[in-house]
Amino acid sequence: MEISKTDLDALNAIVKITIDRSDYEKNVSAVLIDYKKNANIPGFRKGHVPMGMIKKQYQKAVIADEVNKLLRENLENFIKDEKLDLLGNPLPKLVEEELDWNAEQIDFEFELGLAPKFEVNIDQLKKVVQYEIDPEAKMINEQMDYIRKQYGKLVSKTAPEKNFEITAKFTNQEHEIEKICTFKLDDLKSKKAISCLKKETINSTVNFPVKGFYKDNDLLKRELSLNDDQMKALTASNISLEIKEINERIPAKLNQELYDKLYAAGTVTSEKELKEKIKEDLRKQFAPQADQKLMGDITEFLIKKTKFKLPSDFLKRWMQNSGKEKLTIEQAVEEYNKSEKGIRYQLIEGKIISDNKLDISFEELKAFAGTMIENQMRQYGQQPEKKQIDGIVSKLLANQEETRRISEQLMSNKILSFFKENAPLKKKKVGFDTFVKEAYGKA
Repeated sequence: MEISKTDLDALNAIVKITIDRSDYEKNVSAVLIDYKKNANIPGFRKGHVPMGMIKKQYQKAVIADEVNKLLRENLENFIKDEKLDLLGNPLPKLVEEELDWNAEQIDFEFELGLAPKFEVNIDQLKKVVQYEIDPEAKMINEQMDYIRKQYGKLVSKTAPEKNFEITAKFTNQEHEIEKICTFKLDDLKSKKAISCLKKETINSTVNFPVKGFYKDNDLLKRELSLNDDQMKALTASNISLEIKEINERIPAKLNQELYDKLYAAGTVTSEKELKEKIKEDLRKQFAPQADQKLMGDITEFLIKKTKFKLPSDFLKRWMQNSGKEKLTIEQAVEEYNKSEKGIRYQLIEGKIISDNKLDISFEELKAFAGTMIENQMRQYGQQPEKKQIDGIVSKLLANQEETRRISEQLMSNKILSFFKENAPLKKKKVGFDTFVKEAYGKA
């Protein structure tokens, strides 16, 4: 057997494999002898079928199978030994003539798409903004009010007033709506509806036109779990409200009892400290959004600024032939155009990982999975012991798909940390509303 590589250019190569009859003859004979022993052919006893008949019926298929095994194994070894960095998989070159499986030698050629050589310059990232979302006083106060209401108490009332919570069954038989919703008079736009409801009490039933009922139709749509078309149809109808409860929510007092319910006993002892804790929690809550924006901007910037060519013609042919069903050339071109950015960033990311030794050790993976599981369990009020976490981690990492998913999460975190620590990013501290406006162009 002979294997050789011919470079067509920096991104494309041809591997030629010449297989001699002697490379597969012994294995083919062994397979055919086994077939002869086990063949069940009418007119012959088992094991007594003439070898000539076995060869006539099976030899060509057995040779093809053994040759394919040799090709696959030796091509993989050649790529590994030569340290070839490929894009896609080797593509067998089509030949016009039918293969002669009885020839002394058979030649095969494979097209290779080679990964380009390039450098990644992270110093270019000085134009990329790294946002730090700093919650404004208004947001902190709103969150504190929400907490006080959440931990406060409900006092039952007989008639609705401003800021009271009204729980009612919303019904419309025509549109098959029957839903329990809670709202306040401030949610309503219709002055007539507000005036009417103030005179009602528990178990009263009232009807209102849907159009102009709520200030925000999207809020009503969400509460009734409707889609846009359903909401549009309902707007032309009336809605029936059967009042079930009327409650005044009395906010919890800002005292040590509340602080100790929210945080570990004694860690918060004043309103000022509570606001600092809320601010810290909001920062943590907003950090993933800022990180997502940062990684998106870095990705786009590096794709745009890191210049290299791809073996595009090869990749289009590979995409055309690598799926379950062969694509047309037009479909392959469309698929390539959709995938090109992703291919480019995968190469850039791989280069960064390789150059900066950002590989993941199994110990790192175990520790990351353990922290992730512990955080999830604590969210549900559980206090897991290390032995319990270790057991869950072992089961989780025994699953190949879960291991891949967690590894990708860990690598994403490592790459993000690498950029934050090493790239000259433009840091900017902003409030949440400003972040949304600057990052996504939304007011």
